[in-house]
Amino acid sequence: MKNLFSSHPLQSIDWGKFREKTGIKVVRKNGLQVTIHKIPHTPMSIGYLPKGPMPDDKMLTELIKIGKEENCIFIQLEPNVPKIQSSEFKIQNLIHNSKFIILNSFHPLFTKYTFILDLTKSEEELLKNMHSKTRYNIKVAQKHGVEIVEDNSDKAFEEYLRLTKETTKRQGFYTHTENYHRLMWQTLNDKSSIINHKSNDKLNAHLFLAKYNGQPLVAWILFVYNDTFYYPYGASSSEHRETMASNLLMWEAIKFGKKLGLKNFDMWGALDQNPNPKDPWYGFHRFKQGYGPEHVEFVGSFDLVINPFYYQLYKIADKLRWLLLRLKQ
Repeated sequence: MKNLFSSHPLQSIDWGKFREKTGIKVVRKNGLQVTIHKIPHTPMSIGYLPKGPMPDDKMLTELIKIGKEENCIFIQLEPNVPKIQSSEFKIQNLIHNSKFIILNSFHPLFTKYTFILDLTKSEEELLKNMHSKTRYNIKVAQKHGVEIVEDNSDKAFEEYLRLTKETTKRQGFYTHTENYHRLMWQTLNDKSSIINHKSNDKLNAHLFLAKYNGQPLVAWILFVYNDTFYYPYGASSSEHRETMASNLLMWEAIKFGKKLGLKNFDMWGALDQNPNPKDPWYGFHRFKQGYGPEHVEFVGSFDLVINPFYYQLYKIADKLRWLLLRLKQ
């Protein structure tokens, strides 16, 4: 089966197969891939359509049908569509369309912004467009003898898990379970496949390590899909931060993407145009920004409401749930 209509890894057949392994139901109809998430202790569920196309009446009618069949309270839509005047106009028309109840999501899941780097530029041009501090940090890592390797072995993946646990504990954010990461890696890291990346519609994962004196300091899992490189998962050690290993890893990843003939490098998330320096993700945002990518804003996150009464109840329950989680933290 081919990913004929998919423009993002989260809409790929391979991603759907992975989500099915985690116990999530996946519904595929007319080129759309919707994941169905059961609400514990109830017969209800929530649908999620991440990074799909711009919705139209035909698509929304199909989604309403899926939602009713799966007993969904609502289906969350997060189109893989940049926010430009024409797309914003279409979204506003849909929101005010009396045929459907479409609201701005009260709890967006995927970031509204990302950084995208043009990989068709020469290495010289890419270096020139970087922030001077970023170029300097790359040189610092090179002087320290940091080694960047692609290593898709089981041993390297265990290092990735170790660093992920360390990073999560250090930064205090929520992350996926170890089982989630293992199933993702088992599904998407196809060591046996020989891929023509220029016409590839298969989602593949690659693991990169940054080592200092043989010790892994940084581990990233990167996706290749169609003509784009993606950076969804990364982890790092608190040791030897002076080596600037992450900076060199990003630069080597960029060169790897160019070697594969890919056109873009989607850095999988960013803050808005004027981020708050106190935001916990501010440092990560600035790190990516240093490589000179384009800052892209998407149209946003929307809820296609199927059961208005339970939708309001769910909103209240969700707020209480997150309040309790923060109090526990």
